Amino acid sequence: MNRVRIRGYMVIALSVAVVCVSGSWFTPQGTALEVYPSDSVTEIRMLSQYNPNLAGTPGDTLVLVFQGEEPGGTLFVMGGAHPDEGAGALAAVLIAERARVTRGRMIVIPYANASGFSHTLPQEGYPSSFRISTPSGDRIMPYGSRLTNPVHQWPDPTVYVEPVASQKLAGTESRNLNRAYPGKVDGTLTQRVAYAIMRILVDEHVDVAIDMHESSPEYPVNNAIVAHERAMDIAALASINLADEAVDIGIEPSPPSLRGLSHREWGDHTQVLAFLLESPNPAQGRLRGRTDESLIVSGKDKMYVKAAGQGRLFIPYTRAGVPIDQRVGRHVASVLAITSVFSDLNPDRGIVVEGVPSYQEIISSGVGSFISPSAYGGR
Repeated sequence: MNRVRIRGYMVIALSVAVVCVSGSWFTPQGTALEVYPSDSVTEIRMLSQYNPNLAGTPGDTLVLVFQGEEPGGTLFVMGGAHPDEGAGALAAVLIAERARVTRGRMIVIPYANASGFSHTLPQEGYPSSFRISTPSGDRIMPYGSRLTNPVHQWPDPTVYVEPVASQKLAGTESRNLNRAYPGKVDGTLTQRVAYAIMRILVDEHVDVAIDMHESSPEYPVNNAIVAHERAMDIAALASINLADEAVDIGIEPSPPSLRGLSHREWGDHTQVLAFLLESPNPAQGRLRGRTDESLIVSGKDKMYVKAAGQGRLFIPYTRAGVPIDQRVGRHVASVLAITSVFSDLNPDRGIVVEGVPSYQEIISSGVGSFISPSAYGGR
């Protein structure tokens, strides 16, 4: 009897140990969401200011406000809606750390889905961060999952019914910020984040809103500005101006049939001119080889070279890859081009952002020349 009891205790102890160890695998991980805004920043807020139901949750995140001395319009720039799309968040960080707004106002959210940066996609082999070299040490950038952490929002429904048109999607898409708009004030964590972002657009009278993303090289919408129909003229003129700078960026209309996306719902539910930017990230693709930090930064993958040779990609792809300097440069240049065209067409609401490097400057000097090193372990 005693032996049976001892064995029972041993089984229980072993079970507890297994649960503790395996449970740690699901504990939210991740790199600090660092940003060191330029001296031009006039106010640092939290997203929960626009939805108090986010206060104290993993969905709360920084909102940076840059107010120019001269009145004008308001620009909203967002990265990190999908934390596995590294160039989006990095471009937002660069803009926030270099910008000087002299006319109008700019609002920047570098890490829109903060929860998504606390984990990575299961079975994808993603690293949780990547390094960018700066003159004073490395900048450690977080790299996460496309979706809100399931530890923070559980369980997924069997089928996610998108709220605007009742479109049916996979249950995991309930944790996709870019399928959650216009959001819900007291909904899931992802819906609360989406709702708060919508409140910024309305409450702050935003004129131009830009959401920065990445996609796989085999995805047909790439190196592109996706625009709501009310913003297509600005997108077209911005594309022309970018071509003059040797930056090849196409334009794509926002599909009215796809709901819950920023470029659709921002434009339909507010007065903003809504845009989404796409750049190619081989680390997201299904044709990639080894997935590591080098792939995220260099964009080099021999499997994609082979795929390009077989005509399977929607972008030009050579052994040089698509480095993150190029991808961030495209985003930053597109933001500046869209802002410039808007200001030309609306001189009474012009927005002037200075201090942000051009595409050619980013390519020649590297992203790391324009951002601060990490305050922890980055040297």
